[in-house]
Amino acid sequence: MHARRTLLQLGAGLALPTARAQEDPTGGDPLGAMTWPTLRRQHLGQSPMRFSQEVKVLGPAFADDAMNVPLLVDARALAGSGGGIARIRVVVDRNPVREVLDFEPLRALPMLAFRFRLEQASPVRAMVLTRDGQWHVGGTWVQAAGGGCTVPGLTRADGSWSRTLGQVQARLFPNVIEGSHRLRLRVMHPMDTGLVAGIPAFYIEQLQLTDAQQRPLWRLALHEPVSENPLLTFELGERPQAPLRLSGRDNNGNLIVAEVAA
Repeated sequence: MHARRTLLQLGAGLALPTARAQEDPTGGDPLGAMTWPTLRRQHLGQSPMRFSQEVKVLGPAFADDAMNVPLLVDARALAGSGGGIARIRVVVDRNPVREVLDFEPLRALPMLAFRFRLEQASPVRAMVLTRDGQWHVGGTWVQAAGGGCTVPGLTRADGSWSRTLGQVQARLFPNVIEGSHRLRLRVMHPMDTGLVAGIPAFYIEQLQLTDAQQRPLWRLALHEPVSENPLLTFELGERPQAPLRLSGRDNNGNLIVAEVAA
């Protein structure tokens, strides 16, 4: 009997490392990245979340230009869930600065296109918060040669940024998506990451679009990885009341103010 108990105890002891070996170090991440558990703690804490195919994140399989990687985030499939969408947060697991932007759609559709810097091959994720407090996470892998965050942009290298700083180019036109109106705008700014020797971080922090009644249509918080001279595309739903006004500021306090023809 004593020998049998010894064998059972030994067997239980052997089973424990096997069970641990079967634990998923990625925390169930569909992209299989071991960075996900840390990323979740950093950005979501203990809030409820789920991985969702309803959050579409579309980028290139390989980034030919790591300083200008195009990305489209589309969360329209969640628009009727949980009381609507409160915000969309975009993060890059392996960037030195992970958070790229935070978008509040407000009266716009929950989709956004833009370009960002990529330091190395990485998962790129959109974390969508619905008003019931639930996070819905989608993502994609983007391969890259890398280095997009640690080299100066073109306008910084040639010194032309100071002549165009804060200038805005914008166009609003009808679109086939749900009868919406697409707004495409570019804000001239070097968007320095602070990771290049001798060049401190210098980037747009906030942008907001308001209609003729000064109601905000969307708000956007930007971070260092957004590409220089940010090119942003929004879907505004039905045609907003003109004039539209874009306002914002960068981390040095420079204001951005422009009227957008509608």
